[in-house]
Amino acid sequence: MTDKTTLDTQFQYLSCALNNGVGEMVLNRADKHNAFDEVMISEMIAALDSFASNDDCQVLVLKANGKNFSAGADLNWMRKQAKMDFEQNLADANELATLMHTLDKFPKPTIALVQGAAFGGALGLICASDIAIANERASFCLSEVKLGLIPAVISPYVVRAMGQRASRRYMLTAERFNADTALKLNVIHEIADDLDAAAAPIIAALLSNSPQGMAWVKTLLSRLEDGVIDDDTLNYTSERIARIRVSDEGQEGLNAFFDKRSPDWKAI
Repeated sequence: MTDKTTLDTQFQYLSCALNNGVGEMVLNRADKHNAFDEVMISEMIAALDSFASNDDCQVLVLKANGKNFSAGADLNWMRKQAKMDFEQNLADANELATLMHTLDKFPKPTIALVQGAAFGGALGLICASDIAIANERASFCLSEVKLGLIPAVISPYVVRAMGQRASRRYMLTAERFNADTALKLNVIHEIADDLDAAAAPIIAALLSNSPQGMAWVKTLLSRLEDGVIDDDTLNYTSERIARIRVSDEGQEGLNAFFDKRSPDWKAI
């Protein structure tokens, strides 16, 4: 995973690299505004699986080449979908659902860096990422109803980020909204002209943290998404903190704190 040239030869529409613990998955179809099709979706799933299984990857950055992050669905792909029967469309939709789920459950922190247009499925990628930063000229849209469709597969992630009330407005009107609005809607966390510079201190903070701790945080938050606090919740959260305290990384973190030294996560 450390050889960028080897990685690039695997993909038609992606460029992937891993440097100093930071993986990069770059949408590399700028001539088509990084629009999705079945090939790009399959490649993204494969790249995510590869990064997830690589212990050298501690953080994953999702970005795109060109003026725009992604214009959403590729027109030729949409033409194919219009000619598919139900079963074919179901299989096609399941692939996109797999992509969104794989990114959402990725066991390491993910950061989306967004420039220009981020339409349709691109919003799913952004909302399924842990952290998102956009530049001032970023523009967002859930345009599916204009085509007689619905943003079904991406809706769990978009609704979780924006909330039900905002989702009703922007999924029903299909109006564009800018980076300032995206920030207010929790679609992004920050606006910055230089996306890489804005991401740098966040990446540095993530790289200093316990890999196991961050992975368990993601699992914990996923478990708590329904907002229910009952006996099962209390038992689960108590078991999690007890188990991580006695784990190797938990012991290293606690001992390092008491010894007033930096923890050595790589030695574990």
